[in-house]
Amino acid sequence: MSAEKVQFGILGVAKINERLLPGFHASRYAAVSAIASRNLDRAQQAAQSFGIPRSFGSYEELLSCAGIDAVYIPLPNAHHAEWVRRAADAGKHILCEKPLTPTAGEAQELVEYCRAKGVLLMDGFMWPHHPRTKQIRDLINNGVIGPISRVCGAFTFQLPLDPANIRLNPEMGGGSLLDVGCYPVYGIRWAFGAEPVAVYAKGRYDFGVDLEMSGILWFEDGRQATFDCGFTQPLRQWLEITGTTGVIRVPQMWLPDARATFYLERDDTEPEVITVPGHHQIACMLDNFSRAVLEQSPIQPDPEEAVKTLRVLDALALSASEGREVDI
Repeated sequence: MSAEKVQFGILGVAKINERLLPGFHASRYAAVSAIASRNLDRAQQAAQSFGIPRSFGSYEELLSCAGIDAVYIPLPNAHHAEWVRRAADAGKHILCEKPLTPTAGEAQELVEYCRAKGVLLMDGFMWPHHPRTKQIRDLINNGVIGPISRVCGAFTFQLPLDPANIRLNPEMGGGSLLDVGCYPVYGIRWAFGAEPVAVYAKGRYDFGVDLEMSGILWFEDGRQATFDCGFTQPLRQWLEITGTTGVIRVPQMWLPDARATFYLERDDTEPEVITVPGHHQIACMLDNFSRAVLEQSPIQPDPEEAVKTLRVLDALALSASEGREVDI
């Protein structure tokens, strides 16, 4: 392994790579040295487009390459478990596109599998790694808005409803809850620093998946949170954290712009506009992951966070399908 940078291979030529690869260019500790596809021509085209040194016509070839320290897996949700295991068998550390798997049980098995193989595993949520997130966490922990009483969040965007899109394929783990609902659900858990004990959700379905969903989460002490997600509304990607003496509003929580602005509103004071500029959250995620690899230190956030979020998603999916409140 290079003393300077962790060498990554990418398993697949998914469209999300177009957002990910600029993060590698901005990263201090991570570099892409190979990309693989089941079609060699597609791998070669992707390598040429993004300036990646090596390309392979199969995922197995990339995993057998001794010069690769870690892999990024942008494959459809239903394929994550197989290729995380194969990467772990090859001794590669793994950064996997979120959600880690379609269900919590599968995710727990993967976490334990990678731990037994001695490789690091992290799901690819980017927002926890942005310095703005730590700043918001510090404000909450320091009691600036008082104890948290309610959290609301959303992530929606308009997806062309083409049945060929894997987001609309139930066999590939499609649906808006897994694709974008995982963001506000994770954000709610993060803001409260606690796990919900019951949920209720309603969704709208087509193509065998949920096109949109909204829900309520209840916590043991009676506090509540709400969220909505979907493929049918304009881009909305916010989180609102309400305390007993103030509110933190984050209008672009999951995909911040270059300014990374949020708003602090407290009783009897003018709203405060706070910016945390100059950070590329994908590069922050890659650097945090790569430092853990280089230093042989634990991954943060711990991969168990992926399992905890998926437990809530499992309960929400069940609630929406059966029309009832579900205990977690």
